[in-house]
Amino acid sequence: MKAICFYFQIHQPFRLKHYRFFDIGNDHYYYDDFADDDIITRIAQRSYLPANEMLLDMIRENGKKFKVAFSISGTALEQLEQYVPEFIDSMKELAATGCVEFLSETYAHSLSSIYDPDEFVAQVKAHDEKIFQLFGQRPKVFRNTELIYDDDIASMVYAMGFKAAITADAKHVLGWRSPNFLYSSASAPKLKLLLKNGKLSDDISFRFSNPEWASYPLTADKYINWINELPKEEQLVNLFMNYDAFGELQPRESGIFEFMKALPRFAAEHDIQFWTPSEVVSKFKPVAELAVPYPMSWTDEARDTSAWLGNTLQQEAVRKLYSIGERVRLCTDRRIKQDWNYLQASDHFFYMSTKHNDDGSVHSHYSPYDSPYTAFTNYMNVLSDFMTRVEEQYPASIDNEELNSLLLTIRNQEQEIEKLHREVEMMRNNIVNDTTGDFPIDEEPAPVKEEKPAEEPVAEPEKKPAPKKKAPAKKPAAKKTATKKAPAKKTK
Repeated sequence: MKAICFYFQIHQPFRLKHYRFFDIGNDHYYYDDFADDDIITRIAQRSYLPANEMLLDMIRENGKKFKVAFSISGTALEQLEQYVPEFIDSMKELAATGCVEFLSETYAHSLSSIYDPDEFVAQVKAHDEKIFQLFGQRPKVFRNTELIYDDDIASMVYAMGFKAAITADAKHVLGWRSPNFLYSSASAPKLKLLLKNGKLSDDISFRFSNPEWASYPLTADKYINWINELPKEEQLVNLFMNYDAFGELQPRESGIFEFMKALPRFAAEHDIQFWTPSEVVSKFKPVAELAVPYPMSWTDEARDTSAWLGNTLQQEAVRKLYSIGERVRLCTDRRIKQDWNYLQASDHFFYMSTKHNDDGSVHSHYSPYDSPYTAFTNYMNVLSDFMTRVEEQYPASIDNEELNSLLLTIRNQEQEIEKLHREVEMMRNNIVNDTTGDFPIDEEPAPVKEEKPAEEPVAEPEKKPAPKKKAPAKKPAAKKTATKKAPAKKTK
């Protein structure tokens, strides 16, 4: 028996309008509402809504035998609530079937897990609260932005109470191992890891309608046969993809909806089942621990974070953004909080990529800018204005008071540590002086104490030669007798 897990992600950043240098300080609204409305409505009409209808039909036809999981960012939910409220209604209908699981993630689809742990935790909590308010579920499985994961992130995720996380099948991490198993984290062994099968996922989301693909056309029976022919011990296949693969990346005319609807029938013939991530975690046991010292992701050939942090433009923009994270969290202004979320979307930094070849073409395809440098300039103009607003809104008196309190605490701690160091040093000196350089031996405490007073009265300042002769005479004698007796006992 094999299990398939379908994961669909939805995230859509708020599109920044062309923000010029002369707008800084004059216009504090940064978003292109017309573009946002057009993009999210168009994708919803072509993809999200018909795809939801497709999944509802599949669940009605197959019952509990067909299940899926969704990962939807908080900012995407905000846009969908505003521009396409009927989508939220259809998602609620899906959630009511009991065949849909919602995953946890960062509210803003951000890079906070790498740069700002406090912000990361806050966003995950805000996202999960949003999911509960809309769909009545408390997420149990975590998925980070773009499947970014490493050992440090695993520790944070486990500390927040999640029992599992899904991440990428990066070759430089897996090596010879297959992604079709359940693993556990090396840094948090109780956290289970689900790994995306990149090849089988991309066959649906990217290659399905490509007539130049060697396996074109892809049919449901052919696809299920590929899964069935995997080694018997490989029981789990995680299929993770953008939800707009249905109807947008792969147009309706390609037959993508009919392909999906036919999958359960052919899967049943081979005893292949569809499970939610939580079901997989509860039924399968990890086969090994997976150590990931450096962040990996599901994006680009390198499967690392270079898609968002690969050049100096991206690094400078991200560094500037998160340099004010603590101050923003202290602010109470609703608009500042909202802008803070929208400016963290990873896509803003994705547009600044200067990669070439296949990776570069993907970046330029999604970018609304004519070059990475234009994307950087526009973003930094917006960020400069935002930082000015944070400085104005954050009261200096509170800032100084908290800083002074923090400095006082640090000074007090330093003084306590210094005092302890002095006490420890005094204790060490006393021990050394009491033992004349040798630490006392538990087996012979009496001889050591008796020899000290005998030597001290003889060591007078006027009679320096005499003590020198007596001291060596006594010490070697004691040592020789001790060494002689020891071997004698051993030979007996």
